[in-house]
Amino acid sequence: MFELLIAMEEKQFYQNIRKVLDDLPDNFSILEEQIDIEVQMKYFELAQKVRSKNLLSECFKNREQLFLPEVSSDRKIEILLSIAIMDNVKAFRTIEKFVGLAEGDIKQWAVLAFQESRMLIQSSLLDEQLVFISTGLGGKGQKLRYYVVFINRNRETILNATQQKLLKNEVIFELNNNDGEFESMDFSDGFSTVLAMLPLQSDLKNIFRNIIDECNQYGDFLDDDMIVTNVKIMSRNEILEMLKHNSNQEFDEFEENDEQEEE
Repeated sequence: MFELLIAMEEKQFYQNIRKVLDDLPDNFSILEEQIDIEVQMKYFELAQKVRSKNLLSECFKNREQLFLPEVSSDRKIEILLSIAIMDNVKAFRTIEKFVGLAEGDIKQWAVLAFQESRMLIQSSLLDEQLVFISTGLGGKGQKLRYYVVFINRNRETILNATQQKLLKNEVIFELNNNDGEFESMDFSDGFSTVLAMLPLQSDLKNIFRNIIDECNQYGDFLDDDMIVTNVKIMSRNEILEMLKHNSNQEFDEFEENDEQEEE
């Protein structure tokens, strides 16, 4: 797991992370679902504790408790974490079935257990270790989903219709040129947000820098700074707080947070 926060003095750290991504093997899997990063952290922390209790055989024997409404969520999570590390098709199919039925908070735990179980089965079948990459916003295939915030020069107003059209067109154009996928875009007072997917090894900094540079040829209406995260979709208050917090710091124009890699 690694965390990346880009400031002027941290550029070398960013370059090191890029090297890790560039050296990834071809055979890797990306978690597609959007799962809260805190849930992911809790999953791996609790997994170590549960698995140290050697409950695997007992949990596998009682795996049907997953489907009993009277069984507590804590017990179901204990079963999921235990049987997810079994190289056993019955365990995998049980988790797969539960994912389709699970509702509420436990759904995210079930998805993570399913991904872990699937990776184990695939590794066994292929006789090679696979790399599993998970982020808060998920992805598809070999692409990660990103939430991007473009900041207006004038933070008191929303972009006008012409500026909105220009920014959207430039975003779509740049994404298409980099094998990316445009998903959605919203405009607010002070900033605009984009949800998009890009291949794992994409040069995010240059891609989004190109968008700003192209737009600013027609009115210089975007700030040089931006926010790029694969952790979550940020609320307006979170964005404003981040902008306020960073206003007195010398930050680079690119920020990426909390990308996880599990093997």
